[in-house]
Amino acid sequence: MTSPHDPHARRTLAPPPPEEAATRTSRGGLRFGVEEEYLLADPGTRMTVAKARAVVREAGRVLGERAQLEFLQTQVEACTPPAATAAELRAQVLAMRRAMVHAAASAGCLLVASGSPVLASRHPLPVTDTDRYRRVAAHVGRPVWNQSGGELCGCHVHLGDLERGEALALAAHLQPWLPVLQAACVNSPFCEGEDLGMASSRWLRYRAWPTCGPAPLLDENGYEHTVQRLIAENVILDRKMIYWALRPSEHLPTLEVRIADSNADADVPVLLAVLLRGLALALLDEHRAGVPPPTCPTVLLRAAHLRASMVGLNGTGLDPVAGQLVPAAVLLRRLLTRAAPGLVRSGDLQFAQATLRRLLAGGTGADRQRAVFAQWHSLSAVVDHLARLTCRMPTSRRVVLRALTPKEL
Repeated sequence: MTSPHDPHARRTLAPPPPEEAATRTSRGGLRFGVEEEYLLADPGTRMTVAKARAVVREAGRVLGERAQLEFLQTQVEACTPPAATAAELRAQVLAMRRAMVHAAASAGCLLVASGSPVLASRHPLPVTDTDRYRRVAAHVGRPVWNQSGGELCGCHVHLGDLERGEALALAAHLQPWLPVLQAACVNSPFCEGEDLGMASSRWLRYRAWPTCGPAPLLDENGYEHTVQRLIAENVILDRKMIYWALRPSEHLPTLEVRIADSNADADVPVLLAVLLRGLALALLDEHRAGVPPPTCPTVLLRAAHLRASMVGLNGTGLDPVAGQLVPAAVLLRRLLTRAAPGLVRSGDLQFAQATLRRLLAGGTGADRQRAVFAQWHSLSAVVDHLARLTCRMPTSRRVVLRALTPKEL
């Protein structure tokens, strides 16, 4: 699942044959996959447009069930098959986007990877006409899905193959690192024609949905009891409405990480997945050796995520374990050091280092959006920039990005 609205189980990672899974586990490897949500925009007005069914139908000719509808008719979703290497995942992300871009063009619209709509949208927002989406809309309520900024697009990463108990244990070890990863993926500074002063306005809107935010630390029995209680108390309709930042899949042997905005630059979701897998490999070794997860108060974890959504990589982030403000570049260096053993094992260390340097030098997606607006004084130009970058077309407008000056990673 990639948003708080999915009607179906996501098939990002299919379970491997038993002999393949045993071999992979013995080598300490993890496959991974990416899910991305996109906005659809009219090429004339650049406002969002309700053409999801036509786009998914056309994309399905290439992607099959990996092209999917979303909660709103102005959004679509796609997911990669499982990948073993960073190069393989990157190729799959690009191929997936090419199929979605072609399908959008066939339907007369643009595919835009952004955490929120840049220009004002037409209201009421058009909910996709399925039984589940109607029930979700009724359950959550009109103030959430019909508000300004209701078109939320995220990028989620699946890590597998893992048994349920091991996925939950990994979640406990990963939690403190999620805010700085979120900060690296911020890409929603504009929301329906306004600059809200945040790097990720999506995160702020997203928190209005039930169960969004940091996941409680639970074992298998605790997880099952908690989910059943949330359903019994009518907090959620069913198990698919668990929207925590980390959650084990209900149908697949994976842990799903749900903290990032959708990014137009395809290297950002690949970098996110690579860093998460590197961390996972290193942290799973510690878990198996009996090392307990760090103590991370929920109040500090929420504050760290909020700060990440406000400033991205500009300025200071919050270390949720120590409770200290730390420059975001320092937090990234700490993360890279922590993940290094896993990145070496997977062969991804060089890719992670080079891509992080480019990200710090060129800015986050939010920095790039603001740079385009500063140069052209046009939100339409921002949409054009996002659409071109989503499909990796050369831009016809030369954008000078403000360079950041962190220490070398």
